Amino acid sequence: MRTKHTFRLPPDLAGQLADHANRKRVPQALIVETALASFLSPDNSERMEAALGRRLDRLTRHVERLERHITISNEALALFVRFWLTATPPLPDTAQPAAQAKGRERYEGFVEALGRRLARGQTLAQEISLDIDPAQTSQTVPHK
Repeated sequence: MRTKHTFRLPPDLAGQLADHANRKRVPQALIVETALASFLSPDNSERMEAALGRRLDRLTRHVERLERHITISNEALALFVRFWLTATPPLPDTAQPAAQAKGRERYEGFVEALGRRLARGQTLAQEISLDIDPAQTSQTVPHK
């Protein structure tokens, strides 16, 4: 047995209801009944909270992985700069133009090598993980 209810909807909402019912080929009353049941269901908020929690957990893991990769990149850059500054003597002014030309040539080679490395998909973080724990060699999965 069903109870009859009469209520008024704003014209734009009534139009949306009618359009949706026509597209789905179901009675408007069924759409209203389903929407009310979903809205009033106590499980709905719990399901939504659980789904939101899963998404937040996934985002947290992703951010932690990004932080780890940034830390590795920063430390690698700092180590390189420290080594370079320690090992590279200053050049006399007469040697500067030739050194700059050679530097541009070497930089272009570096950019090409970097492009090839990125195209391969192997990252520094993965390489370091493999160096630290060689048992992961068979378990590596590319991270994006």
